[in-house]
Amino acid sequence: MHIGLDIGTSSVKAILMDDSQAVLASASAHLTVERPHPGWSEQDPDSWWTALEQAMDTLATSHPREMAAVRGIGLSGHMHGATLLDAANKPLRPCILWNDGRSAAQCADLEAREPRFLSLGGNRVMPGFTAPKLQWVRENEPEIFARTAKVLLPKDYVRLRLTGEHVGDMSDSAGTLWMDVAARDWSDALLEATGLNRSHMPRLVEGSDASGRLRPELAQRWGMTSAPVVAGGGGDNAASACGTGAVKPGSAFVSLGTSGVLFVTNDRFSPNVGSAVHAFCHAVPDTWHQMGVILSATDSLNWLSKVLRRPAQELTGLVTELKRPSDVMFMPYLGGERTPHNDVAIRGGFFGISHDTDEAELTHAVLDGVAFALMDCLAALTSAGTKVERVTAVGGGSRSRVWLEIIATVLGVTVDLPQDGDFGAALGAARLGQAAADGYSDALFSAPPMAAAIDPNPALRSAYGEAYARWRKLYPAVKEI
Repeated sequence: MHIGLDIGTSSVKAILMDDSQAVLASASAHLTVERPHPGWSEQDPDSWWTALEQAMDTLATSHPREMAAVRGIGLSGHMHGATLLDAANKPLRPCILWNDGRSAAQCADLEAREPRFLSLGGNRVMPGFTAPKLQWVRENEPEIFARTAKVLLPKDYVRLRLTGEHVGDMSDSAGTLWMDVAARDWSDALLEATGLNRSHMPRLVEGSDASGRLRPELAQRWGMTSAPVVAGGGGDNAASACGTGAVKPGSAFVSLGTSGVLFVTNDRFSPNVGSAVHAFCHAVPDTWHQMGVILSATDSLNWLSKVLRRPAQELTGLVTELKRPSDVMFMPYLGGERTPHNDVAIRGGFFGISHDTDEAELTHAVLDGVAFALMDCLAALTSAGTKVERVTAVGGGSRSRVWLEIIATVLGVTVDLPQDGDFGAALGAARLGQAAADGYSDALFSAPPMAAAIDPNPALRSAYGEAYARWRKLYPAVKEI
């Protein structure tokens, strides 16, 4: 038996998986995000632990016999979050999250002062990453910065509470911008650029390696016969790749979560900073990946749901059959954008609204707009020499069949839908836990059973190509004003 824990932005998920990788049970607990100022996004680190305890207690109550046999635990989590701890391992302030935009000025300064962020780090310095967040704290909260003994990513703070160890994995840590990504190690030069050194960082392990063991009192609380090994785990996207079988070069997935991700596995470090492509280590050894990332995927749909006061599932149910692109265009830049624009200040909007526009048309526009933004990501990856022909869909948005048909048609790729797409990252974390307990094997990271394969709609390829070309003109027009 193995457990996968996914520390998400909106919830903590826990799944219980047997040795054949069948998911026997799952539990989750809700999280909230605080936005104390425009452009800020924060979370209380201890809320992750409270939610994890709730989810694990639920599994221990519902499946005591299976929990007793757990041998491996894997971790996944939302990336880039700056969790600052004092010498007693206590959080010094709320975690600054991946979608926080306060450090834009620090990004420009860091890129100018240390160009090796682009070469060794392999990525543009963006407000979402961890390094500029620490520079913001250094400049704006110097007393907090002076007391900072360790900087951990969200899942690694949870690991500390689970095992007592300061450990990070390669995939998640690559998203800090403090790593020499090709060498899979911390970079002293990049750390020094933000006033830090290796003593502030956790020990690095591969995602499939052991990072420690569960504390005995927690094993006893959850009814485990012996303390399971805790794997290095991975950032949420790398873990999702492990869950969907995207661990071989060329394999890919699309994630429709709070953010949207187009993820492709590589056999080498392959940066493309000019188009704001992310190039990171994978959660499995000797492997890397590229990502195009948009900040508001299901977040766009959830925003519309809040404004229209109708559940998101009801809204997507209004778009039942794909006959044409929407007559309305939507830019999903609710909190800025990463790939390809790297623009924290841009904001979204609708274009083409008329007297005839109704809730169904607005919903259709949102679905199209997210798909077009993902096409921007595909174009950026293609410009880096990456070829994508097939993707696996994960995340809550993958429950909308028509949305997947739109994405398949816009991107011109086949979209495979797993039977349990909502548990991609948690399943990948559980598989990494199994690898840490039993030893690494390629067979542990095969593609899960698929529910459907959705091909591009040939009758709509041309119409969607023309709609995307029109949509592409919106960003420069809006940027100008």
